[in-house]
Amino acid sequence: MNSAAPEHATPEVRTLAERVFHQLQDAIVRGELMPGSKITEPGLSKSYGISRGPLREAMRRLEAHRLIERVPHVGARVVKLSMEELLELFDVREALESMAARLAAEHMTPDEIAGLREVLAVHERQSDLQSGEAYYQREGDLDFHYRIVQGSHNRMLVTLLCDDLYYLVRLYRTQFSASGTRPQRAFVEHHRIVDAIEAGDAELAELLMRRHVSASRANVADRYAAILEQQAEAST
Repeated sequence: MNSAAPEHATPEVRTLAERVFHQLQDAIVRGELMPGSKITEPGLSKSYGISRGPLREAMRRLEAHRLIERVPHVGARVVKLSMEELLELFDVREALESMAARLAAEHMTPDEIAGLREVLAVHERQSDLQSGEAYYQREGDLDFHYRIVQGSHNRMLVTLLCDDLYYLVRLYRTQFSASGTRPQRAFVEHHRIVDAIEAGDAELAELLMRRHVSASRANVADRYAAILEQQAEAST
């Protein structure tokens, strides 16, 4: 993931922009800044105690990562996908991540596989997963899916899934996939995928990842539909 601020920015601006970018990104992914909600520079400047220069750099990065969008006559707002767009995003995930799992089974080194198991060990200790409330994965190397894609050793897949689409996927994966028994089931599925990768069974790794993302897609669709129904009822 390329998260550097533009070269013309001063070191101080880059440091502040980096901090605010990660704060805002985390707030968006966790749903503290809800999809579709309007955000303004004065409001964010006051909330985060930051001047406009670094804030603008942070917002440009959020826009580049598809987490905020500019709407004519409205201003900036947190991105909000329609149901159709969301399902299309998960269709892309299913196709590309299953391919990544297949390639990971063929190319991941023993050290990379050991690192993947260490990530799952970290996840298992999380209080949200233990309570069955959620399965929150921090970005980058502490994200199971990110590590699988990196393990594919395919630069095109890494660009698509660890940069271009990463933050948008992570937003909806986090906010809409934690319901019922899904967090614990997802964790078990992760272990089975790693077992297949470690065994070098590319076909099984691909199949398990496809089923895993498909199950997440169905769960997300149900959650999204329920939220839309609640909003419709509240507006009547």
